Amino acid sequence: MVEKTKDLIDVFYDKEKVIKNTPISEQTIKKSAKAKYQIFDEAEFTRGREILGDLIVHGMIASGGTDIDWLIEHNGGFVILEFKGFHNDKINIAKGQIIAYEKLHEKLNQATKCYLYIIGCDDVDFLDPDSTVWIFEMKQWKTGAIPKNTIDIYGEDVGKQNKFIVYREYMEEINIEKLREIIDSHWKEFERIMP
Repeated sequence: MVEKTKDLIDVFYDKEKVIKNTPISEQTIKKSAKAKYQIFDEAEFTRGREILGDLIVHGMIASGGTDIDWLIEHNGGFVILEFKGFHNDKINIAKGQIIAYEKLHEKLNQATKCYLYIIGCDDVDFLDPDSTVWIFEMKQWKTGAIPKNTIDIYGEDVGKQNKFIVYREYMEEINIEKLREIIDSHWKEFERIMP
């Protein structure tokens, strides 16, 4: 009888099975699906960017220049994404760039629908859906929800700069999966409201 009881207890507590701890390196890490678009010839892409850099040269009156990081168009509606890296919990946006974005946002919204997001990031891994970025939309900038500082309030920069400084604390923290959901929600919106 003691033997049967012992066997029953072993079965109940599963004593015969060896419990294996999976090392962290072998655990499944959540990954995003494969990128929808890829640069097939990175050398050619880089070469193209370098050639454009040679357009404005010393001796010209014009200077500067910037790009739009990501522009999505669907049924005449637009989602524009501008990525900025954080340095000491702040991002810098050139005045000329933000003025252009303000005007672009305004004009596109007169004729259609446009969402323009400024996204602050550290060393973000876009393959990790839980990776974090900070975000604000152009409407927040225009309404003053995002302070328009040209002088570093923490005193790190000396004097007024030809840029706006946006602090992480004024931006919304979201993960990459949430950013994807925002983009897809606008895509769906454009399908409903655009002819």
